[in-house]
Amino acid sequence: MIHKTVKGIRIPALGLGTFELTGDTGVAAIRTAIEHGYRHIDTAARYGNEAEVGQAIRESGVPRDELFVTTKVWFDKLAPDQIRQSVADSLDRLQMDAVDLLLVHWPTREVPLADTLATFAEMRDSGRTRSIGVSNFTIPLLAEAVDTCGADLVVNQVEYHPYLAQDKLLADARRRDMLLTAYQPIARGEVFQDPTITRIGEAHGKSAAQVTLRWLVQQDNVAAIPRSSRPENIRANLDIFDFELSDAEMAEIAALDRQDRKSDFDWAPDWDRP
Repeated sequence: MIHKTVKGIRIPALGLGTFELTGDTGVAAIRTAIEHGYRHIDTAARYGNEAEVGQAIRESGVPRDELFVTTKVWFDKLAPDQIRQSVADSLDRLQMDAVDLLLVHWPTREVPLADTLATFAEMRDSGRTRSIGVSNFTIPLLAEAVDTCGADLVVNQVEYHPYLAQDKLLADARRRDMLLTAYQPIARGEVFQDPTITRIGEAHGKSAAQVTLRWLVQQDNVAAIPRSSRPENIRANLDIFDFELSDAEMAEIAALDRQDRKSDFDWAPDWDRP
């Protein structure tokens, strides 16, 4: 495992996304991931599986301080008192005193961003989370959050894969010493049908998913959180640290961009243009 360090915080470059990992199957998948070496686990109040995440962590036997756990507050709970209640509920479900990272899940204009971020800072300063960040924020929203509101953000979690370039957002993250964490990193499995990625994988004895994940974490200030419930895929996704892509291969994969966004909703912000 390699780590990315931003603002003095060391974060495993590859984590487990847990969306839809619920019930006993979810507990088993998350526990399997931890047992095979994952130390970065991503959940959210909206996923409805924080209890399963907490159970899997306890059952794994891995000490809590060896894990980096992220959760998120949904966009309809971003008023100060709602944040406080959401975080208390999340910690109760996780059965933890604190998470390592607390994110704004999606931005909203229903609550002043300054109020939201001030309360997130309160959660950090009171020990309920060790760091704070955002998800699905654009460059203008980050400017408002950091430059106007003065928020000390560590992470922006966004959709990022070979078919959705994030060059401008990544450059902004690097400038701010922030991590860009890629969700849906294998584009809902679309990379498996990609001849370019498949060919590069054959040259390294790796799958298309492994090549794609390596392409992401090999970039400065980028982490990835693939989701899988199958033990063989969970193990394979972690097996990306014994090879390296050449500059030419990195460029070939980057050239696949077609601004194909897989997650877009009515509540989404006005996305950055390439």
